[in-house]
Amino acid sequence: MEDIAHYIIDSARNMGAEYAEARLQTDLRESIVMKNGVLEASVLEESRGVGIRILVDGSLGFASTNSMRRRDVERALKSAFKIARSASRLIKRKITMGKGELGSGKVDIKPRINFGSVDLESRVNLLKEADEQAINASSMLNVKVPSRMIVLDTWVTEKLVMTSDGANVYSVTPRAALFTFITVFHPQKGPAQRYFNLGETGGWEVVERWNLPKIFYDETYALSKVLMEAVKTPEGEMDAVLGPEVVGIVSHESCGHPSEADRILGREAAQAGETFLKPDSIGLRVGSNYVNVVDDPTIKGSFGFYLYDDEGVKARRRILIKEGVVNEFLHNRETASVFGVESNGSSRSVAYNREPIVRMANTFFLPGDYSEEEIFEDIKHGIYMKSFMEWNIDDRRFNQRYVGLEAYRIENGELREMIR
Repeated sequence: MEDIAHYIIDSARNMGAEYAEARLQTDLRESIVMKNGVLEASVLEESRGVGIRILVDGSLGFASTNSMRRRDVERALKSAFKIARSASRLIKRKITMGKGELGSGKVDIKPRINFGSVDLESRVNLLKEADEQAINASSMLNVKVPSRMIVLDTWVTEKLVMTSDGANVYSVTPRAALFTFITVFHPQKGPAQRYFNLGETGGWEVVERWNLPKIFYDETYALSKVLMEAVKTPEGEMDAVLGPEVVGIVSHESCGHPSEADRILGREAAQAGETFLKPDSIGLRVGSNYVNVVDDPTIKGSFGFYLYDDEGVKARRRILIKEGVVNEFLHNRETASVFGVESNGSSRSVAYNREPIVRMANTFFLPGDYSEEEIFEDIKHGIYMKSFMEWNIDDRRFNQRYVGLEAYRIENGELREMIR
């Protein structure tokens, strides 16, 4: 891999590029899809190629190829150069690559159990057991579970990022992810549906630790209980306590995405929407002194884990909101240059043939000093929303709506009946 990257960087320099970046990436993925206890699909897929980005006359050009042959790599390099040069005649503001702490080295995440050591039969049997537990759970409340969809993905990403100004980072990262839809039904109550997912960095030991049969039993039982026992939510204003799942999507959708600097500059308005934050929003108060939101890709085992981004910049914890005040945005090297700051390692790409853009990693609220009991004990009249069934948000990610799934009424600091 390294000889190809060096060839790209050296050739780009000889062509007169101001900056060059080579990202060689291989993804080996195995996916299993099970519907109602029957194996629907089993896919083993390999994606391999190189993405090339170069800066010419203040304009960036990007091209990729899934071939590592010298002539195909050269063709992609020339294409990136041609795109950059053509675009340079049209841009109003020349692009520069801002500063950042560039990395050099190796990040190899060693799994305890390699995915390749777990055969298809073992994977299928695990999902069948989980599916059976969903049926068992619903039967406890005389509820049917007519639709059950399980998708289990495991993959390993091998990547080399090299830039003309010194970054040279090789990484191997295994990940596992679970996606599930469950629908329960009762003739008198109708249907209720639950979607949930899990994801971590690591090998098959991650999947074992999840204990999928127990998760499916618990989730299906809770969903069935919502269908059969939940009563109408009382009307009026009241205090609300949000569970980790709900807080997670709030932090992701209303804090993480709005803080992405390319979105703040208006570059995603047509496709992904806008943001309520503006370039001059640093220092803007958006919450109480107790609100602290961070984005941290360096948490070991987390699904969004990485130590260097896709521009080779060292990752770190980003404090997006500090004591209720907007503290920093998520930046790649280009947006960092626009804002006059250093990149904080937020350049990310989903595959070799996609150009890196500014994206969050693991975005979450920092905990306060209260215990769970203390949070509830001061509430005279309120609700506890443990999970959600749907959510909506406007194009600026300011006004939002979350509909509870498993939720409870709070009275005098204690949880009461389940509500819907």
